[in-house]
Amino acid sequence: MNILIVYSHPSEKSYTFEIFTHLKNILAAQKWNVEVSDLYANNFQGIMTATEYQREGNADTALPVPRDVIEEQQKIENADCIIFLYPVWWSDCPAMMKGWFDRVYSVGYAYGQKPDLPKMKIVKYGIVICTAGHPNNFLEEIGIAQSMEKVMLEDRLGKRFQHKEMLILGGTLAIDNVREKHQEQVNELVKKMSINPLL
Repeated sequence: MNILIVYSHPSEKSYTFEIFTHLKNILAAQKWNVEVSDLYANNFQGIMTATEYQREGNADTALPVPRDVIEEQQKIENADCIIFLYPVWWSDCPAMMKGWFDRVYSVGYAYGQKPDLPKMKIVKYGIVICTAGHPNNFLEEIGIAQSMEKVMLEDRLGKRFQHKEMLILGGTLAIDNVREKHQEQVNELVKKMSINPLL
């Protein structure tokens, strides 16, 4: 299986990076092909330019698609599964991750398709993993967990993915209390991927 991890965090000292490392290790143990788009490490341009906006806002597909966007789109086309991994900042993904969707989901490719342009494939499996300071039960109580799931799974992943799920690794304000549980949850997720008939 070909896995693409789209990862967004600026620090290798973070708990999210610890989860990222654990995830890569258990995916490698499955002998799957793993490609990574480390947005901060790659200095991904998360801000749409005026020219890009003209293309997107006016559906002017005669304007060129930037090279870095085409490179990310090719990674999508190579993937059987895409895993989005990031920390929760103010009830959403980091701005750089949001910018990835803004730019890589370009008109004519991810939406507003035209017969003469390449169309985004339907990816078999889409997984969202995010780390959050507050515990899951608190995020659910205030409606943030449901909001994040709605935006990520129903809008950003949407019908572009056959199977979608989100794993919120909450409670990181007390990391020592959740680290083992979180690793087990990631392990179970990978195990589920290995036996899912869609893959």
